[in-house]
This record gives sequence, structure tokens and C-alpha cells, in this order.
Amino acid sequence: MNCNMKFCQSCGMPLTEKEMLGTNADGSKNEDYCMYCFEKGDFKDNMTMEQMIEFCIPHMVKGNSGMTEEEARKSMHEFFPTLKRWK
Repeated sequence: MNCNMKFCQSCGMPLTEKEMLGTNADGSKNEDYCMYCFEKGDFKDNMTMEQMIEFCIPHMVKGNSGMTEEEARKSMHEFFPTLKRWK
């Protein structure tokens, strides 16, 4: 894994392009969160870390050939507590 790769600090999605960044209240790009989680300076969905993990499982399985839902869940349970939103 690329050590310099940035991830959304809410859902863990790799932030590979500027267009994927969320926006601050002033409309500027937010470097920590993706456009799916953060807009106009606030989180789009008020959910718990557990709810976010369950929401992300299908996306992670789809994006990682051969990964099961259980493997995705286990991986996110290890990764998400390191993210800024869930610390």
C-alpha cells in the first residue's frame, strides 16, 4: 500500500483525486473527508462507526475481488478506529 495515500477520515475510501474531496463551509476542498461523507462543512450522514462499517461493506467487497463480507467487516473494525472521525 502506498504510504502517502490519503483516506477519507470517515469512510476510509482512498482519496486519489482532488474531485473526490468533500467541501468546507466556505466551499473550499476538505483534505480529510470525501464528497460522500462531508459537504459544506458538515457530515452528510449522522451515523455511528458501526453503521458506517455496515454501509461500507458492500462497496469494499465490490472493490476487492475475492473479499468476503466477513473479511471486509474485520478489516474495517481494525482500520476505522484509526480514522479521525472515530478516534
